[in-house]
Amino acid sequence: MLTPYDREHLKTYLRLLDAEADGACWEEAVTVIFGLDPDNDAQRAARVYTTHLARAKWMTENGFRHLVRSSYH
Repeated sequence: MLTPYDREHLKTYLRLLDAEADGACWEEAVTVIFGLDPDNDAQRAARVYTTHLARAKWMTENGFRHLVRSSYH
């Protein structure tokens, strides 16, 4: 199910997917996209990166259908 959080973070999801496609390391991506410093809290930074990237990938496989459907209602 598409959540309000997903709708608010579509740009973030796209940036993560672009970073991954460009081969950016996760530390750089989490710093640029989320403003987190992996050196300060590596565990949190890694969790933020992996959970958001997983959701971004879900959006490309499933979530977009919900987004398209909701735009017609």
